[in-house]
Amino acid sequence: MRIPVRVSKLDAAAASPDEQTVIEFGTPGEVLFASGLSLAFEDTVRVKNSDGSLDVEAEVVALQLLHGQTAIAARFLNDVANWIIKR
Repeated sequence: MRIPVRVSKLDAAAASPDEQTVIEFGTPGEVLFASGLSLAFEDTVRVKNSDGSLDVEAEVVALQLLHGQTAIAARFLNDVANWIIKR
């Protein structure tokens, strides 16, 4: 899949940095990507691509540490219509 996106942690307490990463796998409701952000189970993140066709909040549902990076599985909090299909 390899879709470049910008990911930011949504935290009401403080502004959080964002990072550029790549969606490695996605379904209509979930995405998998590597991250260096300080994320934990049930954190909310914003995932946005450069053209704005994907701009969604998602909840972290799984994490796996691997080689200094964390593999993140996140589930969209709202329906995202046809985000995988580029017209």
